[in-house]
Amino acid sequence: MYSFFKPLLFALSPEFAHRLTYQLLDLAAAFPPTRWLLRAMFCVPKKRLEKQVLGLIFPNAVGLAAGFDKNGKHIRGLACLGFGFIEVGTVTPLAQEGNPRPRLFRLPKDKALINRLGFNNDGLDALVESLKNLRQKGVPNGLIIGGNIGKNKVTPNEEAANDYLICFEKLFPWVDYFVVNVSSPNTPGLRELQEKEPLTRLLNLLQEKNRTQKSPKPILLKIAPDLNNDQLDDIAEIVRATGLAGVIATNTTVSRAGLKTPENPPSHLGRGRGWGSIGMGGLSGVPVRERATEVIRYLRGKLGKEVAIIGVGGIDSAQSAKEKLDAGADLVQMYTGLIYEGPGLVRKILEEI
Repeated sequence: MYSFFKPLLFALSPEFAHRLTYQLLDLAAAFPPTRWLLRAMFCVPKKRLEKQVLGLIFPNAVGLAAGFDKNGKHIRGLACLGFGFIEVGTVTPLAQEGNPRPRLFRLPKDKALINRLGFNNDGLDALVESLKNLRQKGVPNGLIIGGNIGKNKVTPNEEAANDYLICFEKLFPWVDYFVVNVSSPNTPGLRELQEKEPLTRLLNLLQEKNRTQKSPKPILLKIAPDLNNDQLDDIAEIVRATGLAGVIATNTTVSRAGLKTPENPPSHLGRGRGWGSIGMGGLSGVPVRERATEVIRYLRGKLGKEVAIIGVGGIDSAQSAKEKLDAGADLVQMYTGLIYEGPGLVRKILEEI
């Protein structure tokens, strides 16, 4: 079915296609007969697929990465596609528009996306309201909800910890785990927070706040695939020193190495079709697959079995998901693969792994 709709969606701008897909999914999920049909088509509700990770019971090991549903408005529809967990955000304390459009680009030859969205979201209060309504009505299918938190673009790095703490406190009652995002390439200066001293300080502050809660929640760190082994060693040391529950490996990359899409295509192919004309942004999808798996394998060797790893990057098949799990990931997430392969991808992975 998706093979029929995909050319129609790809004829639209990526952001418009994204909104249209949500509208159709929400409409289908709103009525019991079509909601039942979606679940029958895409869900694999088997007890043997459950995984206990982070002290939580996940219905299955396949999740939706942050960025797909930033504002937590479409969880009921997305739950019908068979995910075991959904990560909302990245959310910032204040609403922000993000970077100017166009800011999302497809590279079909590479099954990839380049985005420079820039943490566009409706703000923390809007996300809290969405999740509060969801909890009051009941989370479908035992779904686990993660909250990915960041800082506003206008907040200087010296004050970034305040933004993360505000997000942590307000989201705490409504999510099952937290992800600290300091690895997006689309907020100026954000990746500087991955450096050892500021990152340790930030994570310690969050953990201190977490320990004051009656039932502390798992906090994970999302890292970039562009870190070298020395930097990954620092990450492993920080994770152990701060007592983090896990790592998400990896975010998008700033690298353009190995793309099948040309940087500057011949003039007879027209303008704007090469990645060189797109400009800055994080690359996701198949080109990140190998590096993300390498990072997972390296960190698993450094961190042992105690720290959870969620693998993300280039998952577009059961084989690519299995690569992440074999490398040491406890759970996997997808984003770009869903756009290229369609909603049936979750079921395909679950039936094979």
